Amino acid sequence: MQVSSMKTLLQQGPVVSDGAMATELEKRGVDTDSALWSATAMIDHPEAITAVHKSYFEVGAQLATTNTYQANVPAFVAAGVPAESARKLTQQAVQLANQARDDYAATHPDFTGLVAGSIGPYGAYLADGSEYTGDYQLTAAAYQDFHRERLQLITGVGVDVLALETMPNFAEVQALVQLVTKEFAGQDYWVSFSLKDPQTLCDGTSLATAAKWVAQQPNVVAVGVNCTTLENIEPALQTLNAAVKIPLIVYPNSGDEYDPTTKTWQKTELSHTFDSFVPKWLAAGAQIIGGCCRTTPTDIATVHELVRA
Repeated sequence: MQVSSMKTLLQQGPVVSDGAMATELEKRGVDTDSALWSATAMIDHPEAITAVHKSYFEVGAQLATTNTYQANVPAFVAAGVPAESARKLTQQAVQLANQARDDYAATHPDFTGLVAGSIGPYGAYLADGSEYTGDYQLTAAAYQDFHRERLQLITGVGVDVLALETMPNFAEVQALVQLVTKEFAGQDYWVSFSLKDPQTLCDGTSLATAAKWVAQQPNVVAVGVNCTTLENIEPALQTLNAAVKIPLIVYPNSGDEYDPTTKTWQKTELSHTFDSFVPKWLAAGAQIIGGCCRTTPTDIATVHELVRA
């Protein structure tokens, strides 16, 4: 039973998204310790990406997020990949997610699943942890020039929804959303912010202010937060619920902390499991729940069980 859009899927009840890509790629022997991060797998291990997508569908995920968060042409070129090859790799990432979804649906008649095209912030391209600070400034035109080609590549293959995710910088969000609505008219998308605290984006903008602006834009299907600790999600949802009336999406990380110098994650005392949190998030208004960095199929299985309960 395939559905045609994110809005249709949301009408059926809370939606379960997938979890981390890089963490699962590393378990399959892919080295992600580079400026390309999980996009490295596109070059040598595309079959591992397909396997990760499948592993999330098998535990109840209804959304596959493409492995394109850091897959932009300038980043590939900087890593020595020719531009034309970089374009093909970016589109292949979308094809792999679509194929994984279609293959799973072919053998599970009751499955309903969509593919979300991941668009990371300019800060992810910098590969210095800037998606957790928002400490960069470009003009609106420069932000749009950076994002345009990847959007063309991803939408050219076809995704059900765009995931404008881990966005720390409100000026970039405004430029990016305006680009999507002007040049990719009719394309559904969500915006998910990177937070300094449950009320504030990394760049200091009020979460409520940013969410209100996003909620007023055409074709937005959800707004929310990702790649923050599990503890931050409930208060962030309370902030969002008081500000907007559109569906809310949350997908926290495991609580580990990212070290941009070593490009590795460090365990912290905030590393928890999802069991005790998901019911609170549902009560606080979350309609799409998944996981971000360092989360696993085990975590998504827990989300699925609690959402279905």
